[in-house]
Amino acid sequence: MATSCISFIFFCIILRSFTISDAIVPQNETFRYVNQGDLQFGTDYLTYDSEYAPTYRSLPPYTFPFQLCFYNTTPNAYTLGLRMGRTRDQTVRPWVWEANRGKPVRENATLSLGSDGNLVLADADGRIAWQTNTANKGVVGFAILSDGNVVLRDPKGNFVWQSFDHPTDTLLIGQSLRIGGPYKLVSRESVTNNVNGAYSLVIEPKRLALYYKNDMRYWSPSFSELNRRNVMLANVTFKIAETEYEETYFHELKFGLVNARPIFDQTVYLVLGRIQYNSSLSYLRLGVDGNIRAYTYRTDVRSQAWTLLYTLFVKRENENGMIFEDECQQPNRCGKFGLCEDSQCVGCPTPNGVFAWSKECDTKPPGCKAGGFTYYQLKGADHFTVKYTAGNRSASRSDCESKCSKDCGCMGYFYHTDNSRCWIAHELKTLTRVGNSTHLAYIKKPVR
Repeated sequence: MATSCISFIFFCIILRSFTISDAIVPQNETFRYVNQGDLQFGTDYLTYDSEYAPTYRSLPPYTFPFQLCFYNTTPNAYTLGLRMGRTRDQTVRPWVWEANRGKPVRENATLSLGSDGNLVLADADGRIAWQTNTANKGVVGFAILSDGNVVLRDPKGNFVWQSFDHPTDTLLIGQSLRIGGPYKLVSRESVTNNVNGAYSLVIEPKRLALYYKNDMRYWSPSFSELNRRNVMLANVTFKIAETEYEETYFHELKFGLVNARPIFDQTVYLVLGRIQYNSSLSYLRLGVDGNIRAYTYRTDVRSQAWTLLYTLFVKRENENGMIFEDECQQPNRCGKFGLCEDSQCVGCPTPNGVFAWSKECDTKPPGCKAGGFTYYQLKGADHFTVKYTAGNRSASRSDCESKCSKDCGCMGYFYHTDNSRCWIAHELKTLTRVGNSTHLAYIKKPVR
């Protein structure tokens, strides 16, 4: 009898697997869209149409206020993107998800969903630029959901694939970064160049952090809950939450950081702003400048539908539990090399003193030849990595200098004489002027 039960269970498992793998997309759910025909133009100044002022072609898949499009900011280099907004708003419609950043396609490229359930973006010559890798995995349909999630579903309505698991530089309400899953956002390089930029927002077991070029941390919020040994982060979710002001329809946009260990099951929040209307149509963006901004959308207005609700790096005092940072903390705030104070670029450090800042402020490559460079000192200056990294502890200044001198890529070092800490800098970028004279910067300069 036991053998018969085991055989029956095994038969059910096999039957279920065959049912899922044999599921096909009904013919009326398949599609093939070609990137051809008249182009539309999006400009910030004339039609208030699409972010980055591209040329674009709208595709039929649409769920208010989200629409798929082919768009380009350089000739014949198209990205498949999801746009948010509508024309009558007379405001710029942002791109909140992209399929093929850094792998553009050309005229006559195709987006297709075949009966096998694989969603494929192919160039005109047939080269696959992007795909969901969902062939023969039980997909029976495609949809853009009302929250902006692009999904492929199985017969039971479960998501076989979803765009929420593949963010670029943007999070929508309900979208998460998580340990072991989509763990970071990556900025766009520039308005015109749609490739991965220098900045990333990353969730790690003990922190949420912003990085410049993957290894230079320039921001990380502090939560005492995460300092406990047995507490680790599981995910961070962009969410909208009711507040105590329900009678006036106040709501808050929040980052919710959830602990991974059940024994310490609790959520800590970064409050990103309070909105006076009920709207789940909001997004959070890691910008080309490395700043984080949150926007919310009003569906009942005919102009200026987007409201900037929160900016991380901004000259503003902390209020209402929100966290703000001085703009001097942004790596590129003062270009290749500049001194920043109170969010303003105030000086251009040189071996002969600090002069008026300009966009041309820079340092000369010191070279690698022993004896081919020396150092000049700046008092009361910190590198953008100093605030959120520990540096080398209990180091003497001579040890710190020796480490930099032996490193061909080191452009200078930063030393705190009050606690004997050392930071090595491979890029200088923005230096922050601080009132503490024990914070010293030593910049390499070539010897002529």
